[in-house]
Amino acid sequence: MTTPEPVLSVRDLVKHFPVTRGVVFHRAIGQVRAVDGVSLDLYPGETLGVVGESGCGKSTLAQVLLRLIPPTSGTARFEGEDLFAKRGAALKAWRRDMQIVLQDPYTSLNPRRTVGDIVGEPFDIHPEVAPKGDRRRRVQELLEVVGLNPEHIRRYPHQFSGGQRQRIGIARALALRPKVIVCDEPVSALDVSIQAQVLNLLSDLQREFGLAYLFIAHDLGVVRHLCDRVAVMYLGSIVETGTNEQIYTRASHPYTQALLSSVPVPDPTVRRERIRLTGDVPSPADPPSGCRFRTRCPKAATLCAEDPPALEVRASTDHPTACHFAEPPHLVRAE
Repeated sequence: MTTPEPVLSVRDLVKHFPVTRGVVFHRAIGQVRAVDGVSLDLYPGETLGVVGESGCGKSTLAQVLLRLIPPTSGTARFEGEDLFAKRGAALKAWRRDMQIVLQDPYTSLNPRRTVGDIVGEPFDIHPEVAPKGDRRRRVQELLEVVGLNPEHIRRYPHQFSGGQRQRIGIARALALRPKVIVCDEPVSALDVSIQAQVLNLLSDLQREFGLAYLFIAHDLGVVRHLCDRVAVMYLGSIVETGTNEQIYTRASHPYTQALLSSVPVPDPTVRRERIRLTGDVPSPADPPSGCRFRTRCPKAATLCAEDPPALEVRASTDHPTACHFAEPPHLVRAE
């Protein structure tokens, strides 16, 4: 079988925010390297998880790819077309193909509008998708698809629970029949019992509509449940990427191993040593030289400060890792 072409292909994406001083002239004195050289591919029908600590650049990456903020440099191609070159009508038409589910269902829905207005708003912006006389039926169908009562179309967001509000957000994202949905930590604000329901809904919708997800999260347990491939970010850069199995069973970067060490292993015969990272996360306005993780890494050596490790497959790994001393973990069987 031939490998399908990626629906979204990103190369060397950079987003820097200027640090300024002065009330009138705003003189630039530095820059925050929020996203610094990210490359990734998202294929049709798959889920790519982007994980990392808060502040590592995950949400900024999503905003750049959604054309909400401009990139500093780099390229992104959507179905082979230059995403950052789109303007006017072409950009508006493209926005139908890539939608977002936001993190907080309590602030992402307008409290002054009914559920019918919220889910139907995309049809006001793109009237060619649904004729005016057919919109009510389409909105009710969307509510039913996400597991809500279609008769509740006149209710307001405050009349729903957190999980139900997130379902409303998902219905809004589905309205224009997109090809890609960016899920920006869509379950982090929900109770654990509700998280599973929303994740199962996303899986069902992916199978039904052939969606591709760019799934942003900091909870590795959530990512393992849903994602086909995983990219681990640290301080604006991807430090390791691979399939679900490669990351969760053969993680080779010390940062990924530290994140995984806090996740319980569902096998009572396996004992995983807890890895505690020392020090604070460096400022993205002044990242360390060489490897950005070296100030917290137990394997750091002089080489790490002098030579930034490339994200590549190494002799000791079977997937790309940005570490000079990458090696898979050693799980110990409990006696």
